[in-house]
Amino acid sequence: MSLAPSTRTRALFMLLLALTTAACGLKSDENTSYPIDDKDERRARVGKLSGDEGIVVAGAATKKNDSANNPLSVNSFLWRATLDTLAFMPLLSADPWGGTILTDWYEDPKARGERFKVNALILDKQLRADNIKITTFRQKKTAKGAWEDAAVDPSTGRKLEDAVLTRARQLRVKQLGY
Repeated sequence: MSLAPSTRTRALFMLLLALTTAACGLKSDENTSYPIDDKDERRARVGKLSGDEGIVVAGAATKKNDSANNPLSVNSFLWRATLDTLAFMPLLSADPWGGTILTDWYEDPKARGERFKVNALILDKQLRADNIKITTFRQKKTAKGAWEDAAVDPSTGRKLEDAVLTRARQLRVKQLGY
């Protein structure tokens, strides 16, 4: 019987010694700063092509927006509120994935000779005031019967945006059950 350790035992001992030594790492200080590669610095400054959340497949829930039940690419409350607010106008196009709602020209029966058209753009999935942009167009009928572009009061689009935001808040409160 030999007292010399076998090759297998020696290898096992060396492996255990290496693992034990590796587990005894240095205590790291959270305030320690390390040099940053130019590539990493640029990535931090510019961001990723796919955004902070990466590529979202099949509308998966993300940390930023846990709305996996929402198949739309835009905020569902803003979408519904915009459709409700513009319901009096004829709808030309509505794209829930792109967040655009376009109306056709609408002539108020009480104000003949003047018509309006609205383009609404919902910019994001978050319910925020800056995620809705409404542009209003106005035309007046000339004496010859042709429609001619006319100036629009700048507050018109803002008033429509406020109406959409009010309706979106109502829908959100209703969903929460308050």
